[in-house]
Amino acid sequence: MNYINIYGFIIIIVMMIPNLIYAKKHPEGFINLWQNKAVEIFEQIGRIGCYGFMCVILPWFKFGVKSDEALVIYLIANGILLATYCFIWIICFNKNSIFRCLALSIIPSVLFLLSGILSGYLPLIISAIIFDPCHILISYKNTKLECGSH
Repeated sequence: MNYINIYGFIIIIVMMIPNLIYAKKHPEGFINLWQNKAVEIFEQIGRIGCYGFMCVILPWFKFGVKSDEALVIYLIANGILLATYCFIWIICFNKNSIFRCLALSIIPSVLFLLSGILSGYLPLIISAIIFDPCHILISYKNTKLECGSH
């Protein structure tokens, strides 16, 4: 059995490229203005799970698309989401807005959940269910506070 999901690994690498470029151009980093330790802990647990389970297949869990057609849907859907994510990074690189924050948190959230569902991989689905609402909420709250609109 193969323990590496090469498609998921490539998706994570591509998703990280704009984040790494942004971190290089903005060395001050992300400032967390909205403090909620419980939500932050769940977000990090979910994030680690999503990144890990996109790449690593645990042998005691079922993983895999059911047919060649399902694999094509998996690749096309993830490709569209990934391209959209990168495109929004490009057009909104230096703009801090609710649109950017929501788009750049919702798109990977949908990607993780959809990948888990299409591959039938329960650990990824559970990780996405934990990560998604926490990540979106933290991103939204921080952007609202930073932009000064309460």
